Amino acid sequence: MSHALPDPGTADGFALGGKEIRDMSKPPTVAWQATKTVGGRMETITGTAAGVPFTALPPTGATDGPAPMIVTWHMLDAPRTDAAFAAALPMTRVPAWRVHLGMPMCGARMVDGRVDAVIELVRKDPLMAFLAPFVHQAAAEFPAALAALRDQLPVDDEPVGLLGGSLGGAVALEVLTTGRIPIKAVALVNPAARIRSAVEVLEAGSGQAYPWTDESRKTAGELDFVARVAGGVTVQPPLLLVSGELDHPAFRTDAADLVDALRERYTRPDAVELANVPDLAHPLAEEPGMEPAPQLPTAEAVDEILTRWFVQQLTAE
Repeated sequence: MSHALPDPGTADGFALGGKEIRDMSKPPTVAWQATKTVGGRMETITGTAAGVPFTALPPTGATDGPAPMIVTWHMLDAPRTDAAFAAALPMTRVPAWRVHLGMPMCGARMVDGRVDAVIELVRKDPLMAFLAPFVHQAAAEFPAALAALRDQLPVDDEPVGLLGGSLGGAVALEVLTTGRIPIKAVALVNPAARIRSAVEVLEAGSGQAYPWTDESRKTAGELDFVARVAGGVTVQPPLLLVSGELDHPAFRTDAADLVDALRERYTRPDAVELANVPDLAHPLAEEPGMEPAPQLPTAEAVDEILTRWFVQQLTAE
């Protein structure tokens, strides 16, 4: 989450974290479309699955039959679209389809190709109109999107890998803790493990105290994944949490607390890993973060950590 609340300003841009975003072009929304080929092989597919936009990267090299799948949810900081997240964390050497889903009202789902509608939700109520509904919608639409992806792509029927960054990390944790989808492994990057911390970051940026109510406190409690994990976990897939050493202090604390809570509940505590990345702040890309961009050195470091870990999980007996 950025330190500053966005300000619409002009019709073609707004300020976020002190930098201005002006590229509001929409990604493609066709059922599916190969966007790049090398030697006749598709490198990127964009499309929709049960109404959810996605950017998919196929396994590199020859594959014998259907391949595993890793599904991701991007940040709302840069990179803030599925296409931009795919470029920041391509995990090229992972022998699986990496399918990056678009979050609600982001990328192809921006209202009129602009972010103004999201800004209004933040101003209306950062938690009840913005953060919580985004997490709930992304998690709720995942089962149908997953089924559609299995129909569209040559993927196997095995449990899927999950990856989430920032608020996308909260989505991955929601999917994990509800226990309705078979999961092979879960990776989180600077996750919003306690939604209250995300509200506090927005408070600090706006200079305005959030008006907590009984309802919003209840919602924040429901999206406190440290507390939820401490209450018990029904599934225990391997989990990796990547935390930037320059991330928001509250997020850093929550990350450590989540790892501790998971290790307390897992029958195999060593299945939960924490990787700290020097020089990594909260975002993984430079602003505006709407379109694919060259990897930053910190994102490259995260990508290497994720690649090695997912390869290990996918090849483990």
